[in-house]
Amino acid sequence: MTAKQIYTKTMLFGWMKLFLGLATVIISAILFGFLMLIGAIFGENGLAIMFIIWLSATGIVRFVIMHYFGYMVKAGHIAIISQAVTTGQLPENQFEAAKQMVTARFATSNVYFAIDKLVGGAVKQLQNALGKIGGMFDAVPGVGTIVSIGQMFIGISLGYIDECCLGYTFYKKDENAYKSAADGVVIYAQNWKTLLKSAAKTTLVVILAVILVTAACFLLFGGLFRLFNWNMLVAFLLALFTAIAIKYAFIDSWILTKTMVSYMEVAPSTQITFDLYDKLCKLSSKFKSLFEKAPKQQPAYAAAGSGYVTLTDTAENEKKPKYCPSCGAVNDGGKFCAKCGGQL
Repeated sequence: MTAKQIYTKTMLFGWMKLFLGLATVIISAILFGFLMLIGAIFGENGLAIMFIIWLSATGIVRFVIMHYFGYMVKAGHIAIISQAVTTGQLPENQFEAAKQMVTARFATSNVYFAIDKLVGGAVKQLQNALGKIGGMFDAVPGVGTIVSIGQMFIGISLGYIDECCLGYTFYKKDENAYKSAADGVVIYAQNWKTLLKSAAKTTLVVILAVILVTAACFLLFGGLFRLFNWNMLVAFLLALFTAIAIKYAFIDSWILTKTMVSYMEVAPSTQITFDLYDKLCKLSSKFKSLFEKAPKQQPAYAAAGSGYVTLTDTAENEKKPKYCPSCGAVNDGGKFCAKCGGQL
């Protein structure tokens, strides 16, 4: 299935995301009216205090709705997209299927939250490490700005790689969730150039779409509030919340689908380089935490964190088994892998 087909056929999740986003806007508007009525009793000082309370209450409402219900809707959407990309099929009842897949994979929402935070943090740290290359040219006039724009572009382009890594956990449903998530991050690290090239094609379209949606919301709310002579700052905030809700529901869902399709096209065929586990653990504390939570049952996977793949050629080390960095096969000795011929 193409990205466009998957996007249109999984639109149920887009509407669910929009419902959650608009729910925060409606609750925020109701809170504003209620608190302003109370504030009006105490004059201008009361209005100022109630406005501050309204901003805080809106933030809390948005956090609860978007970071709990929103997270679970996102997890279900990722699960269904992963199935569509890898099998070419979609379940008839997508909501129930997504619910069952998320529950079976992560058992509880707390497990999903924990893995999501670790994967997201690991991907961000790795992107920051890649971005430091531009720091060497900061002394050159104008280059710093170009590098900053480039890093912002990369951030938008690869902003959904963490979701792709989580999608890989649904593809590897027979493996431990922490292990498959760690593998997903390694696959990203091995294919980041390919994934960046694919994601970059949609980034400019996404930026333009965000600008248009935001402008339309500002015109709508600004015109309405000016007509009734209401507070324009509140109009600005409500327009911003609405634009974010629309972006979250439809624009984010589109780039998520596009990025996941690109990722899942390369993930199954990627031969994991096991020495990358050691390297990524050194580059990212979040990845190290994710890696340490994964069971080390497979010899090659265990070796990735044990130092076997980076042993020096001392007499003592020669007595220990060597793990091929290309295929993970165990070798008793020698300089080349007996299975694939790769250099040890």
